Parts: sequence; C-alpha cells; structure tokens
Amino acid sequence: MNQATLTDLLDRLVANWEDEVVEFKRGRDGFPSSDIGKYVAALANEANLRGRDRAWLVFGIDDKTRTVVGTSYREDAEQLRATMKQLLDGTGGFTCREIHVLNHAGGRVVLFEVPAAPRGMPIGWNGHYYGRAGESLVALGQDKLDEIRAQTLATDWTAQIVEGANFDDLDPEALAQARERFAAKHANLDVASWSDAALLDRARVTIDGGITRAALLLLGKAESAWRLNPHPAEITWNLTGEERAYEHFRPPFLLATSRLFAKVRNIQVRLLPENELLAHEVAKYDQKVVLEALHNCIAHQDYTRNARVVVTEHPDRLVFENMGNFYEGRPEDYVSGDKRPPRYRNPFLAQAMTELNMIDHMGYGIHDIYQRQRKRFFPLPDFDLQSDDMVRLTIHGRVVDPAYSRLLMQRTGLDLVDVLALDRVQKGLPITDDAIKHLRRNKLIEGRKPNFHVSAQVAAATSTMADYVRTRAQDDEFYAKLLMDYLAGAGTASRKDINQLLLDKLSDALTTEQKLKKVANLLTKLRRHGLIVNIGPRAAPQWQLAD
Repeated sequence: MNQATLTDLLDRLVANWEDEVVEFKRGRDGFPSSDIGKYVAALANEANLRGRDRAWLVFGIDDKTRTVVGTSYREDAEQLRATMKQLLDGTGGFTCREIHVLNHAGGRVVLFEVPAAPRGMPIGWNGHYYGRAGESLVALGQDKLDEIRAQTLATDWTAQIVEGANFDDLDPEALAQARERFAAKHANLDVASWSDAALLDRARVTIDGGITRAALLLLGKAESAWRLNPHPAEITWNLTGEERAYEHFRPPFLLATSRLFAKVRNIQVRLLPENELLAHEVAKYDQKVVLEALHNCIAHQDYTRNARVVVTEHPDRLVFENMGNFYEGRPEDYVSGDKRPPRYRNPFLAQAMTELNMIDHMGYGIHDIYQRQRKRFFPLPDFDLQSDDMVRLTIHGRVVDPAYSRLLMQRTGLDLVDVLALDRVQKGLPITDDAIKHLRRNKLIEGRKPNFHVSAQVAAATSTMADYVRTRAQDDEFYAKLLMDYLAGAGTASRKDINQLLLDKLSDALTTEQKLKKVANLLTKLRRHGLIVNIGPRAAPQWQLAD
C-alpha cells in the first residue's frame, strides 16, 4: 500500500475505534514479541468468527486520546522481517500478511495486517489459543474454539470418526514419532507427561479421543487400513526407464514418506563439466524438496475419489500426482511466499500434519520447494494442471541448460521473478514482453523472440575456478564463525575492524552497499541470539563476545 492509502486506512480504523478485530497500542521499541504473538492469534481468530478477511494491530496510537504519537518499534526493516519469522515460529506457520509502515504527520505508525484464521483452523500462540472480549485479550473460549473447528468438519472427509476404530489400530512407532515431532514444535509444553489420547487430541489428530480418518492415514497400522475402504490408502512409487519397479506404501504415512524417499535413486551428480567450472557435486534430489512435495500430495488429495498418490521416478525427474484440482488459486500465486490460502480441501488433515511438523498451512511449501531448487542451481519445479481432476508436479534431477546453472552460481542475489523467467527461457517456454525487456536490459538473455537463451556472456563469467570461488556466497554461519573467532582472540572489535575482516570475503556479486548491509544484518542476528554484545556507544559500537 502507498502512503496515501495507508493514511486513509488509518483514519477509518481510528474513526471506528477498537473492536474485536482492531487493536491500537503505543508500541514502544521494547514491546514484547510474545504479546504481539498473542494479539495476532486473537485477532486472526476473531476475524474468522466475524467473517472478516483480516484484522489490524496498530502501533503508534495513544489508546486513550486516539491520536498518533508515533512508535520506535523496530525501525529497521530487517527487524520487522524478524518479527514475521518469530510469529511463524510461535504460531506454527501463521504470520501477518504484511507489516506496513506509515510516515504520518504525527509520527511513525506500524500496521500489522493480520489475515483471518483459515476456516476450521483456530490459531494458537505457543500452544495456547487467544481471543478478544471487547478491547481485552483473553483465552479463546471453548465455544469459540468449537465454532471454528466445526466450520468444515461436516464436509471434511479426513475429519470423520471411523466407527469401531480405537488406539489399537495405531502404529506404536508412528505414535512415538508423532510425540517427538509435536514436542519439538511445542518445546514450552510438558508433552512427555501426556497420555497418547491427550497428545493426539491436542495435536488435532483425533477428536475427543475418537479415531479419525486423518489419524488412520497418518498413524494407523497397515493392517488397519481396511477401515478406510473403499479408499486404497496407498502411496505408490513407480520406477520407469531402462529398469522398472514399483512398491505400494500403506499407512502410517508419517513413516511411509521417508521410506518411499529411500527407494529413490538419489546419486551424487556434477552440475557442470570440470573444464567449464569447478565441479559442484550435489544430491540428485533434495530430501526436503521431495518430502515437502509428497506431504503436499497427502494433504491436498481429494480422498472422495478413492485414488492413491503416485510418485513416478524417471531417469531425470520425479513426477508427483494427486487427485483433485489445485484447490485454491494457482501454483504461481504461492511462489513468492506472499499468498495465504483462505481454505483447504482437507482442513482437519492439514491441521494435523501441521502440528506434526509435516507441512506448514500458510502456503510456504511451494515457495520453499522453488527456493531450494534455485539454491541447488537446478531447474525450477513444473506444475501441470491440464487435467481438471489431477495435479502433477515435476521435480527435476538434472541440468537443462548449463548456462542457467552457471548464472545462478554467479548471481546469487537475482530476484526470484528473474529466476522464474530465466527458468522458462531455458525450458523454451514463452515469457511476457515486460520480462523480455527487463532481462535484455540486464543482459541476462540473448536471441530473438521466441528463441531466447541465457546470456553466454554472463554465464561465461564463472568459467574459471577463481571466478567461481570469488562470486559464490558462503552461508551466514561461515561469516559468523570468522567474527566469533576474531573476537575470541582480539577481545573487542569496532565496526571498522569488522568491515576489514569480512568485506573482502563476501561475494563479489554483491555491491559495496549490499556487503555493508549484510555485515550489519549479521551483527544484529548474533546480538539477538545473545552471542555478542555492544559495550560502546551506539554511534561508535565496540563488539565483544557475550559472557
């Protein structure tokens, strides 16, 4: 939103003043993140119950005089992004749609745009649910909790109680892993003392101790899958090519997905010939990418069609197939990580898989798959939605165009939009006229429409080992260790000292301004983790290791 739009929005919110979906705070710099998490959860739940698509938490307003007083809360943009990450961690995958900053005449105003909780999915903060009573933050009442959960139970195949099923139908190994996963996700809860029944109710796998279809899919014994008839309750791995093989994997799907991945022929591959570039060996398939894709198939399958999920392994790619159309929007809507799905085909199953750390339910799965493939310098995934009743996802296990991979190695800071366009170029797919102009202006593509190709001139910049090492970015842990080792020996360091230590070690693909920003972000990250402290004035910091 631009500043004029934000000003109009703020005026409307103030005019209506606080209700269950708007909260005003002064929001001083030290406002606790835990309190923000509680308010976000409460506002999301109340927006859901009132049929609103969003709610607002506003910093910089005096809640008594209703005037703008300004806020110093996290004035650095990177710090605001850290708030989004903290919300993700505390809510189990839910966060603000956006955090807007308005430079108002009365002072700086920060507006947290909170999406409504998805239908059937109440939002919690660190294991507890919150709501509003007028202007007060309160625990979400059981009546409201039940109202949200009941929104889709009647039509959700996965939420139905299975008649005659009991805890003897659940696999002990899967139950143990479910407990470990839930405990890791909710470290603040005393999960070890809970019974299996209490654990699964809290993890939203069962309903008041009743065994649901979701429970049998995720945790059920293979010999109990008959209770889901006529659904086959299978995931099939199919190897095709010169060699052929297949295997069916039955519940518990919590364990079956890793067992299926173990069947995939995941050899180490060299991305590029040694005479063109320093050999870069990676696994053919990233385990997190494969499991994310497979878990998404399970979560979004249309179970009313009584079909299995199929994973076909070709010599150069994996193809995932699940029944049902792409339920909400289109895949490209989720690539940037900004879109949140307002509803789910199987909300009960999706919530259970979220609690067991199999998926997130905020639309980040597709974004993560694209980013991980990009960081491995592989072609990006392809969705095929040509069939109205099936979604096909292809994960590539080989390089299509070596120039594309070399370009990603050199230009690690390329915008994801550019990478998406370049990926289409290497696959011979059309791109928009605006994308053509942009890529040409930045000398990223060559050729005439429609026969474009990745610029050989840019790609050739990485044709020697020296260039590759100079332009390849290291992980933050690498730079953090350099700094920590330096402080351990020198005792203290000024920002000038730290710049001299790190700047020439950062990727040459970054500008000087980008390098300075990266060093600043690294210092902020280490400070927040309690690893270093500033013992000097703000204008001339002196950094040392924390005690």
